[in-house]
Amino acid sequence: MIEIRNLGFRYSSGKENALSRINLLIPDGEFLGIIGSSGAGKSTLTYAINGVVPHCYPGDYYGSIHVNGLDTVETGIDTLSRQVGSIFQDIDGQMVAQVVEDEILFGLENFGIPHNEIEGRLTEALAAAGITDLRYREMSSLSGGQKQKAAIAAVIALRPKIILLDEPTGELDPQASRKIFECLKELNEKHGITIIVVEQKIMLLCEFAKHLVVMDKGCLIREGTVKEVLQRPDILENAGVNIPRVTTLGNSLREKGVYSGELPRDLDEAMKMVQEITRKEELSHA
Repeated sequence: MIEIRNLGFRYSSGKENALSRINLLIPDGEFLGIIGSSGAGKSTLTYAINGVVPHCYPGDYYGSIHVNGLDTVETGIDTLSRQVGSIFQDIDGQMVAQVVEDEILFGLENFGIPHNEIEGRLTEALAAAGITDLRYREMSSLSGGQKQKAAIAAVIALRPKIILLDEPTGELDPQASRKIFECLKELNEKHGITIIVVEQKIMLLCEFAKHLVVMDKGCLIREGTVKEVLQRPDILENAGVNIPRVTTLGNSLREKGVYSGELPRDLDEAMKMVQEITRKEELSHA
């Protein structure tokens, strides 16, 4: 569980707070999406959760974050990384080895995992990320999506209870992006790992996440289930968030009095909305 209480932070080089009065409770087994425009404070919030703020980025820090009971200010990053596995947007900058197998072994060896456990963890992580066939491939030969999965496997091998990702599909095509989220969904549902994702592809995120938080100018301005958050498209638009087109369509039909149900968040729900409208039209002309 992650407990964030009255969190505020200003970088030592900044004039304004990057985070202000953040209060958030993230239960075990959550799949949380963090959305907001550029500069909203999304990445800084992730840095605070994994301890990079304030350990690596000094500044004025207020409030507290507890990750599974550990205070992120009082606890070293090495200890926190056993609880929170982090995957950043720049995957190439995160990689340290030339071969997939060695990338995973690097973390295991540095964490001092007993030798008799390493092979089991290695094969388990490769299977969980769906890249068993890539074990001996060179990193330079992998596609963007495959590199992301290799990074995920390296984190899984360390068996963290939480995986935090900062725009993992930023440079991926739609098909590769979906595969990454399908992998995350399986880790969440099958292994009970808490997933926290900062993501710009809002429609994709809405399909897989259980809850969303919306950030604007360092503040958390809305939180709830995906459907709850999408019910207020005006808040999202004011925060500079591009909401799913199907949600925009649903909102437009609502304003015209054609539709009164919940706003759709994906194509399947949009189809149900259209079918409901069509059915009512047919009944009215019967």
